[in-house]
Amino acid sequence: MPSQPTETRESVVDQSVSNSNTPALDEVRKTWRQVVAAYQKPDLRRTLWQVVNSVGGYLLLVGLAYWLLPISYWLVLPVQIIAGGFLIRVFIIFHDCGHGSFFRSKKANEFVGYLTGIVTFTPYHDWRLEHARHHATAGDLDRRGLGDIWTMTVREYQESSFLMRLGYRLYRNPLVMMGVGPLFIVLLRQRIPHGVTGPAGRRSVHLTNLALVAVYGALCLTLGVVNTVVTLVPILAIGGAAGVWLFYVQHQFDGVYWERRERRDFVAVAFEGSSMYALPRLLHWFTGNIGFHHIHHLAPAIPNYRLPKCFREQPMFQQVKQLTFAGSLRSARLRLYDEDNHRLIGFSELRSV
Repeated sequence: MPSQPTETRESVVDQSVSNSNTPALDEVRKTWRQVVAAYQKPDLRRTLWQVVNSVGGYLLLVGLAYWLLPISYWLVLPVQIIAGGFLIRVFIIFHDCGHGSFFRSKKANEFVGYLTGIVTFTPYHDWRLEHARHHATAGDLDRRGLGDIWTMTVREYQESSFLMRLGYRLYRNPLVMMGVGPLFIVLLRQRIPHGVTGPAGRRSVHLTNLALVAVYGALCLTLGVVNTVVTLVPILAIGGAAGVWLFYVQHQFDGVYWERRERRDFVAVAFEGSSMYALPRLLHWFTGNIGFHHIHHLAPAIPNYRLPKCFREQPMFQQVKQLTFAGSLRSARLRLYDEDNHRLIGFSELRSV
């Protein structure tokens, strides 16, 4: 059986070479394991309630959208926007199951992971294994491209062909990344197995595809193809766009930490390479508290509903620069990593590099 993401994470901790020697990070290195231990145990009551209010809420909203469709699409659209928010929350449950943090039981995590994977159109084992590689390689300039946003260095971009530059500019364009991109990922890319995830990943893709054909085929036969598409695709687009944006700002912001593999530091990746996204409480609820991303990257075994308490009670986690919503919008212009100056820059800054 492939190793859990938390096991991959621990191997990275052991291999890390310290590159950031601030007193605050030195203190974190000494105490973080003892500090996070109190928050890593799932609470079955809260876990089950989150499944009910998230998955149940999402299904009720989808049903309401179907019911309103013959009346007016202008009544359907607000419901779809809210349903898109619930879809993100369902995905966070799926995500926590992949980290083995949602239930104490491995079988329970896998069962709920597969079911929520059908809801979110995401194959459980395929995604879990790819996401484990993201945690193992985040902030590593030598191991980019594993479950993250495609990021080129300035030197790589300058040495690339015209077609490569054009493709990169299109990929990093917000209209593509948050518009066409999410639907492409959900409807096409995740329907094809990834070679890097092995037999378990391939099986999960095939099983998820069969389940999607069965569930949504039945909906098309019962409610009609047009009604099904008009109701569900906008929800997937809205939830997918918000999800891609969240993933983007978690590791693409001004001052983000990136380093070559031999100098990469695990704690610095969590505290300086992962954002603390300061959102209103309601948006933290919809996004499953994934905005506390610096804590999550340090200790992915903490269930999402315990992250805010960990942040409030532990001063070490409050000593990070918080990314506001306005600040995150400015991050959208960042495109390339300037390795010489250790910062992300926009295309407009290339001439001054």
